[in-house]
Amino acid sequence: MNHEVIVDGWCLYLLECRGGVMYAGITNKLAERFPAHQAGKGAKFTRANPPLRILGARPYADRSEASKAEYAIKKLPRGRKLAFLSAV
Repeated sequence: MNHEVIVDGWCLYLLECRGGVMYAGITNKLAERFPAHQAGKGAKFTRANPPLRILGARPYADRSEASKAEYAIKKLPRGRKLAFLSAV
């Protein structure tokens, strides 16, 4: 997936950041959140590791479900994070 990902409502998203590190977050406005990260107005992590692109996003019914998914993906090893976004 790339930065052209469009998701309505709450979603979990995964960014590729400088240095090859990944960042996972949730939002209900992905089209606005990514530019905020790039401008240094996002999370502290992305201010230190500027995002290069959106690797993917997965929609959720509400903020609670998106938060649970964020917690789960952050516990996964790097190689399984993209697979998590693809799982149904």
